[in-house]
Amino acid sequence: MTEYKLHGLHCNNCSINLEKKLNKFTSNSAVKIDFENNKLTLNETDAAIEQIKKVLEFEKITMSDMDADNENTHKSKEGHSHQGHHHGIESIMNQETSKKMMFVFSLNLFFSAIEFVFGFLFNSIAIMTDAIHDLGDALSIGLASYFERISTKEADDQYSFGHQRFSLLGALVTSVILLGGSMVVLFNAVPRLLNPEPVNHEGMFWLSIAAIVANGFSAWLMSRGESNNESLINLHMMEDVLGWVGVLLVSVVLNFTDWYFLDPLLSIAIAGFIVYKTWPLFRETIEIFLDATPKHLSQKKIKETILSIEGVTNVSHLHVWSVDGKEHAMTMTISTAVSDMHEIESIKKKVRKALSNYAIHHSTIEIVYDPENILTED
Repeated sequence: MTEYKLHGLHCNNCSINLEKKLNKFTSNSAVKIDFENNKLTLNETDAAIEQIKKVLEFEKITMSDMDADNENTHKSKEGHSHQGHHHGIESIMNQETSKKMMFVFSLNLFFSAIEFVFGFLFNSIAIMTDAIHDLGDALSIGLASYFERISTKEADDQYSFGHQRFSLLGALVTSVILLGGSMVVLFNAVPRLLNPEPVNHEGMFWLSIAAIVANGFSAWLMSRGESNNESLINLHMMEDVLGWVGVLLVSVVLNFTDWYFLDPLLSIAIAGFIVYKTWPLFRETIEIFLDATPKHLSQKKIKETILSIEGVTNVSHLHVWSVDGKEHAMTMTISTAVSDMHEIESIKKKVRKALSNYAIHHSTIEIVYDPENILTED
């Protein structure tokens, strides 16, 4: 039995239907597709390999050796970080993780509401700023969970590329709320810094204790998990704990002094931190929605790679964009002096194999026959 890595599968039903198609060219159902791991297992002695590869090519599914794919994945992770990690949220990996995330979401949402109320009552703009931060955490978890479920739906007539970009909407909405909230906070905090007002430092002290306990418990709960989601959420819960430690320290200082400027100063620091962390995500998400070329990809390098393939004389109208920040697509026109259809198909296969090294698994290649080499790259 031989195992291959598949790229381009977007739904479980798609994999079931594909498996049925491929098994038409086998005996004893020699093809098995594991959708969760994007893996194809094949008994090559009972299968017509070329016919199977042809079906996969037609369905825009690329197949690669497991060892080679693992090496490319390792290089890809070293070369860039994937999009959509707002507050470290990716896909919901399993039911247990989902339950933990929903608990943390509910706790953050409930506590952010309390912070808004007591921040107003205590006249503390620092608490109000932390409330915005906690609200952003709650929204990032809740929206990621909701939109991630939508993003796994099959492609249809309306969304022919699938629903993957829905997973980015949560990050986009949360970014807008965090940036907008931070601007409002800064607008109100700067005048307070110039003209400090008394705050209820005793109320700040006890609320910060409660917040540290709540966020600390959430961080501990996430630290017990093994998934990437839980680890990343744990990291940001710890950031929240440190923010509330700052509020606690300010409340202690105000208990012995009248340095009320510390409250708006801490608020400005927290708002600045939120903007610093959120703006790159907002910009990158917008670029994906605008079909910009992924930053870690070089069109020049990709073109050089394609031109190095035997039979390709030139490349034009090369367009590459990201579907969801992790999976990319490309269209291009290539010229060739090759007239034999089998050789042309071989060129396409080589091009798609080369593109898979750049995480480009959905490509449309138009061939221009140029027997006189008029279009040859200079």
